[in-house]
Amino acid sequence: MIRKITLFIGCLLVSFLYSQHKFLNDPKISEEDLKSTQSKIEADAPAEILYRSVHFMIDYNGYLTQEIVERVKIFNKDNAGKYLDHEIAVYDNGRGDREVLSNLKALTYNWEDGKKVSTKIERDEKFKSKEDKNFTITKFAYANVKNGSVVEYSYTLYSPFLSSTPRILIEEEIPVKYVEYVLDHPKPLGYSINYKGSVAPTHRDSGEKQLYGAEYQTYRFAYEKLPAFKDEKFVLNNNNYKTGIKAELNSTLINNVFKSYSLSWKDIQKRLYNHDDFGLQLKKENLVKNILPAEISDLPTKMEKANAILKFVQKNYTWNKEDDVFTDKGIKNLLTTKIGNTAEINLLLTMFLRSAGIDADPLVLSTVKRGVLLAYNPSISQLNFVLASFEENGKVYLLDGTSKLAEINMVSPRALNQYGIVMTKSDAKQVNVIFPEVSKTVLSVDAKLTPEGTFEGHFADRDTKLYAMIANENYTDNEKVFAKSYQDEYKFPFTNVKHGLQSNNDFETSFDFTSDTFVDAIGNKLVFNPLLFLYSQNHGYNQKEERRAPLEFYSAYDRVKKVTITIPDNYVFENVPSSKKFRTEDNSIQYSYVVTQNGNELTVETTIIIDDTVFPKEYYPAFKQIYDNVTKMEAQVVTVVKKK
Repeated sequence: MIRKITLFIGCLLVSFLYSQHKFLNDPKISEEDLKSTQSKIEADAPAEILYRSVHFMIDYNGYLTQEIVERVKIFNKDNAGKYLDHEIAVYDNGRGDREVLSNLKALTYNWEDGKKVSTKIERDEKFKSKEDKNFTITKFAYANVKNGSVVEYSYTLYSPFLSSTPRILIEEEIPVKYVEYVLDHPKPLGYSINYKGSVAPTHRDSGEKQLYGAEYQTYRFAYEKLPAFKDEKFVLNNNNYKTGIKAELNSTLINNVFKSYSLSWKDIQKRLYNHDDFGLQLKKENLVKNILPAEISDLPTKMEKANAILKFVQKNYTWNKEDDVFTDKGIKNLLTTKIGNTAEINLLLTMFLRSAGIDADPLVLSTVKRGVLLAYNPSISQLNFVLASFEENGKVYLLDGTSKLAEINMVSPRALNQYGIVMTKSDAKQVNVIFPEVSKTVLSVDAKLTPEGTFEGHFADRDTKLYAMIANENYTDNEKVFAKSYQDEYKFPFTNVKHGLQSNNDFETSFDFTSDTFVDAIGNKLVFNPLLFLYSQNHGYNQKEERRAPLEFYSAYDRVKKVTITIPDNYVFENVPSSKKFRTEDNSIQYSYVVTQNGNELTVETTIIIDDTVFPKEYYPAFKQIYDNVTKMEAQVVTVVKKK
């Protein structure tokens, strides 16, 4: 009995402590805030969030008010750029419902001459831009920012859209002194709180309360003294692993009538197929009659037809660089203008496949940038990408007409986000969305050594399959930035630089070089690393903190370095390294260092093989160990001496 009483008192104490915290209590900026020179949480942080409040309040008139306050201390403005420029997106569904932004304030505070001095962003320093038919973006940057400044913005966003709130990230790349999330909604509405992440709130308060003169359900979470979230390498989107909160409407109880909004993917399928900009577009079969060349219908197999139709779409229609699960201007407009968004291109591809007798269906998903699809929480709001698909012999094949280099089952990398949902005419089915083959990167050098210790030669960097698609997209997006990446990596003179697709759709960058920086002359000996500039002292697997995320790659891959060196006829090699191989027990990571010599020609070829796209975080030590050994292996040198 005593134990039960003690437990009861303990529970009351915890409840009391939680309830004593005061939410939505914006503290004033203190003299200490302005004078501080480093974070007490992480001394080397370039900035620190002093206070962030995200408050969602739904009123009984059916409007969602979002009130945001964020205050950041700047210690090093050069490394805190993310927190000095902001964008606020305002949504308009194009059917009469839209969000409204108001009360936007942005101020910079500095401590000058013993007092707080503020600098306000003026109206003409806020910029609006129309991103697409649905979103208007308001942009602003703080003024008069110095090391030591405190910057603060606040705004209110009114919205008629109640189905969900945005996902609010609790963790940031800088320390967080205090952050809170508050959702207050009328009691007749039911919301599911989707909480993802490993950080538990310092304070919490939830339950039914009298708020704003009516009965409300409240969810309140506050966090204190959070360390910076360190982005991890070899992760497609680190935001997937940050702690975050999102609310989804699941039910209403109005006038004693209960309505459930909890959805299955089959419910989503029905909504999509009844939507003007999705399913009703697919029904416009007459639009695609007699467009495909007759020879496509004469092809003997489903796979040959599908491949020919994909190439036809790639040749005749162009993606406008907008991703959406819904069409913008419709299939008819796409057929006329030849330009459309993701949904338009790939729904048209689906329609062409169906017209050729292939039982094709659209597949919907969330892009890598948007975040991994939460399959356990079906929602149209998660979706922003469409692929075409068909099944043969129990295997699902994916097609993407938005990329000119895509092949069957090799879709745009932005869509390779683990899985998606095939929307058939009567059902919904989850399938994996990964690249099932191996991509290769081959770095090759053919070089000649002069008696003076200078290397002259040719370098080529060739990518295949998915890596070729990625390289080509990066090149076409910004040729200057792409070219500069090689200048930054290889810091020696080179000429005759070429970038481009090859006839087999590989992507290659090549150049000629001459350099005397690779050789050390020691007496009458010339000493150098036979991998020349392809040797690196460091690798990316150097994380000291405990790994939080799995290791993610767009593709399983082989990375090959092949260097062939020719020395003058009157010179010989000494101390040539030996060949060696090593691997993990399950062969998921393999490495080989192979040396061959033929007279005055030496070839070193290294290959690292990664046999999957995703590895559990427990594999990280194995990757680190392999790459530590790779670095040691590739550090070996050879010696060249003149014949006696």
